[in-house]
Order: sequence, then C-alpha cells, then structure tokens
Amino acid sequence: MTLLDQIAERHIQLAVERGEFDDLPGAGKPLVLDDDALIPDELRAGYRLLKNAGYLPPELQLNKEIKEAEQLLACVRDAGERDQAERRLRFLRLRLSQSRGEGVDFVIERSYQDKLFKDSDLLPLSKGSCTAGKFADLEMSGNG
Repeated sequence: MTLLDQIAERHIQLAVERGEFDDLPGAGKPLVLDDDALIPDELRAGYRLLKNAGYLPPELQLNKEIKEAEQLLACVRDAGERDQAERRLRFLRLRLSQSRGEGVDFVIERSYQDKLFKDSDLLPLSKGSCTAGKFADLEMSGNG
C-alpha cells in the first residue's frame, strides 16, 4: 500500500468513526455500478441511452452471438448440425476479428485452405507454378 493509499484509508476511517457516512442516501442497499469507465466521457450519455433502449453495440452483439453458438455447439450431437454450428461459430469469430481491425491470415488457417481445395479442380499455388512466380515477381518489384 502506497503512502497516498494509507493517508486516504486513514481519512476514510476517521470519517467512519465520526459517523459521516451513516445517513447517506441508499445506505444498506447494494451499489448499482455502470461499467462505463472505458467509454469516453463525451459518449457515455449516448451509450447509456442505447443501453436503456436494449441496444447492444455491434461488438457486444457479436460476442453474445458467439457465446450462444458455443453453447449450441456443445449440445449438438448430429454430425450435419455440428458442422453447420462450427461454420457459424467460425463466421462469427471472423466478423468479430474484422470489426476489431485484425487481419485474417488464411495461410495460418490451414483447415480453411484444405477445405477450399478439397474435391475441386483448383490446385494450391506452388513456387514452381507460373502463376505463383508472376505474383512473387509483382511482390518483389513493389507493383503488387
């Protein structure tokens, strides 16, 4: 505890002993705290109005949908329904990451790449292919 914390605690303790907190409005009732500390001051009133009207900001709505999709996925037993629920969950997570400005790296998402080329005539580009070489040349020259 810092010196400042100790001084503050001492002043609070003295006020309690003098009874300065005894007749406060709402004494003995739980505090209702709105967690708007991260919302800029100029936006708090607007956010409070939207919250009271039952509106959720898009990112929170996506988080809510992701939680619901995760709960559904945990309960699904049928393989077809499970696949559909997994696709919906991946889609929602993708939308959330895009709303945050995060990039999507499909090279890392190997399962996505495998599904893309599975049972199709498309072949993934390799370093030896003409098309891959053209793209590599464009990237190297800064024209891509």
